[in-house]
Parts: sequence; C-alpha cells; structure tokens
Amino acid sequence: MQKRKLGKSGLEVSALGFGCMGMTSAYGPAHDKKDMVALLRTAVERGVTFFDTAEVYGPFANEELVGEALAPFKGQVVIATKFGFKIDPKTGAQTGVDSRPQHIRKVVEASLNRLKLEAIDLLYQHRVDPDVPIEDVAGTVKDLIREGKVNRFGLSEAGAQTIRRAHAVQPVTALQSEYSLWSRDPEEDVLPTVEELGIGFVAYSPLGRGFLTGKIDENTQFDKSDFRNLLPRFTPEARHLNQAIVDLLDEIADRKKATPAQIALAWLLAQKPWIVPIPGTTKVSRLEENIAAALLTLSVADLREIDSAASEIAVEGPRYPERMQRLTGL
Repeated sequence: MQKRKLGKSGLEVSALGFGCMGMTSAYGPAHDKKDMVALLRTAVERGVTFFDTAEVYGPFANEELVGEALAPFKGQVVIATKFGFKIDPKTGAQTGVDSRPQHIRKVVEASLNRLKLEAIDLLYQHRVDPDVPIEDVAGTVKDLIREGKVNRFGLSEAGAQTIRRAHAVQPVTALQSEYSLWSRDPEEDVLPTVEELGIGFVAYSPLGRGFLTGKIDENTQFDKSDFRNLLPRFTPEARHLNQAIVDLLDEIADRKKATPAQIALAWLLAQKPWIVPIPGTTKVSRLEENIAAALLTLSVADLREIDSAASEIAVEGPRYPERMQRLTGL
C-alpha cells in the first residue's frame, strides 16, 4: 500500500484508510464482532494503517471494536476518533451537539479507555457546535495535546472560515468531509482553504454510501434500521435518476478492466496527493477491491473525460434531510 502525508503535518498514513462506522451502525444491524475484528486485522496485514471511528458510532461499540482489533498493532497504525455530540445514556440517541471544553475532556477519557490507547492519534470535532467558539474547542484540544492525551487535531464538515479560526489556535492536521464524484461540495471553498493552510483532507463516504459501487439500484431494499432510508438521495426515484453517474463509472471501468468502485476511489486519489479516502466495508472481498484501487492509474485524458461527463449529470437529492444536516455524525 502506498503512503500519503496529510498536508504539511508530517502524519503519514496509507493512501486508503478504513472507515469503521458501518461495522456497528448506520447500514443495518451490527455485524458479528469476531468477524469484524478479523477483517480489521486483515486490513492491517494488507497495508492499511489509517482507521476512522467515533464515540457516536454504535454509540461506543465501534470504538470498543477498533480498540480490541487494533490493540496488537500499537505504533503501527493511526486511529482517528471524534467528539462533539450529546448522547442520551439510556437510548444511545444523538440529542444535539456539545463541544464544551468539559465535555471534550470527558469524551477523550472514555475514548482512550475504549480504544486501549495512551494518546488518540487524531481527534476530530465531529460537527461544529454553534454555541461554543471554535477557538475554545481548538484551545481545549491544544491543552490535551500538551498533556499527551491527543497527538493531532482535526475537524469534520467545517467551513472555510471555521477551519482558519481553529488553525490559528491549534494547527489542524486534517479536515474530514464527505467527498466523492456525487458529493463535490468541498471543491468550492474547503479544498482551496486546506491546500493553502497545508491541511490534509480525509474523504468519508468516497463510494457514495455504497451507491457508486454499482450494487445498488432503484429496486434495492434496505434493512429497516439502515439510515439510507431517511436520505433524499436514496429514494427509489432519486436512485433511478442518479444511475447516470454509476453508468459513467461503469463505462470507464470496462475500459480499465476495473470496477466502478475502483474508478471512484482512483478518481479521488488523483485529485490531490494529500487526499485520503476512507471507504468502509464488512467484507474481505470489498477490502481487496478497495485496496486494488490504490494501484489504478487514471490518465489526464481519463480524468478530463470523467470530469466533463460528470459535469453534465445533475445529482438528484441533497445528502441529508434538512433536519439532519447538522445533527448527524454519519
């Protein structure tokens, strides 16, 4: 597996990371823990060194899974986790955002315990809290870094001005946001900002929550607990209209003797050398498929063709319902 550095921070990780969320939440019932531990360890054996989790995934179960699976590889892998939500202790439901300094400290202590770590490699604010100045958030993480409990600071789904304000207090190592061929919002302001500041970019849902693999169509039935049932972009009508972008990937994939998923990941990797996608999976076969994408080279002509064709395709449906846009860690 090739390596990449997240901006100018010097943090080197595998070119493709691993998003662990779907192992315990969001896309249906949690998967068998023993199987997921084995899969995460297989990922390490295949060269993946960057793993993404959060307290809210589960909640808590995902960090426990990652902590158990990666305990034998301390010092060999980079584990990123996140704070920033209120979680109802009885139901596990998200009830709002909370980045108050005392809450950040409480979350960090609990995450360190679940992850079996002395220090969190990369700690993200999961969502911006409008009630807490970002300077206070960055200052709290700066203190935690001084105390040796956190190594690096990240932000998730933050806007350009928030990134600048945070970075002025505590250098931001990475900005994580959804980015793929059908979610290109970061290109407008965020990518130019992080490039200017020397911040790495971590692309979550690089396969469009599975849609860009070509394995989902308008007739696909999701489990009742799958949160894609709530997303406007995943209504049957939207999936039918959005098939055009999968058809584009399919066409390029046929020519390259690859899969649509591999083209989607290779396209992301080709955008900037400091972008690291973090696809998730629960299957060894998909892990192998994703890893192979890092070896796939798209020519300048290929990239020009993809961008030209994609610019003609209007993606149907927003990423989230309006009520979920801020209050979601998914």
